[in-house]
Amino acid sequence: MIEKEDPVISEEEAAQYDRQIRLWGLDAQKRLRGSRVLLAGLGGLGAELAKNLILAGVKGLTLLDHEQVSEESCRAQFLVPVSAQGQNRAQASLERAQNLNPMVEVHADPDRAEDKPDDFFLQFDAVCLTGCSRDLMVRVDQLCSQHSIKVFCGDVYGYYGYMFCNLGREHHYVEEKLKVVKPSSDSSDGPEPKKAKVDPNETTMVKKTSSFCNLKEALEVDWTSEKAKASLKRTPVDYFLLHVLLKFRTDKGRDPDPKSYADDSELLKQIRDDVLEAMGLSRDLLNDDFISYCFSEMSPVCAVVGGVLGQEVVKALSQRDAPHRNFFFFDGRKGNGMVDYFGPN
Repeated sequence: MIEKEDPVISEEEAAQYDRQIRLWGLDAQKRLRGSRVLLAGLGGLGAELAKNLILAGVKGLTLLDHEQVSEESCRAQFLVPVSAQGQNRAQASLERAQNLNPMVEVHADPDRAEDKPDDFFLQFDAVCLTGCSRDLMVRVDQLCSQHSIKVFCGDVYGYYGYMFCNLGREHHYVEEKLKVVKPSSDSSDGPEPKKAKVDPNETTMVKKTSSFCNLKEALEVDWTSEKAKASLKRTPVDYFLLHVLLKFRTDKGRDPDPKSYADDSELLKQIRDDVLEAMGLSRDLLNDDFISYCFSEMSPVCAVVGGVLGQEVVKALSQRDAPHRNFFFFDGRKGNGMVDYFGPN
């Protein structure tokens, strides 16, 4: 947990964030208002996350992206105007992002995240990585873990989406609980005191602590161990799909592209076979159907995953309410919008 000066909420800010202050309290809003966040990757998911963090009222948000605006990115990315094709995505997103909340300091950085030195990431309270390579995510996660900086990773692939968070070995937060009223036992006469009751009209704040593993540990599970084998049935298949899609991005330097659907489909199947074999698992764990549903960013999926991811960042920075540990998976093919959770620790 990073120690810093207690920010002052002005009257204008109190009016702006009145609903949120009523929801999670002034102290939580102060912690949020004093936080600086880095967001790498301004695709559809990045746009959703940027919107949610800016409206929540962080102190500052830096948009980092070296990619150019394309016709494809405009379909799910609402912060860039259609006329901005060919421009840098971070810079093209800046105006609309800033207009969402003038009280938040929004900056655009057109550099490659891979080219940034370690010191760059250490100036933030939280780092959010979308559309990044596995190597970069592992590097940044390990670096930030050593300096008590919160890390969030996420992506959307067609109907699929995921989020990972690492809040450190000791993440402190508070939860609001209904107050338990103890019975009076002053008198020795009469019947025995009744059991404690919960008062629905009174609440109390309970301090808690959670521990998180890092991304490298979460991805490098030894599935041949007895402990891992025992947890295989309750592990969502999306966890293994994530490995396949990250390997595709590593090998090709991009995500599956609808314009090369036939070739990318065959490559995805081959990567699936290689990844599962390397884990000592059967290829039947992930059937061929996944191929039809993991191309492009879909706006509705970006909205759902971006909403969850934004909520987790807000909870972590405000130190209010229990966080997810460690993965969140979303499968938009399921009619009920089912989500899965998985944590290796």
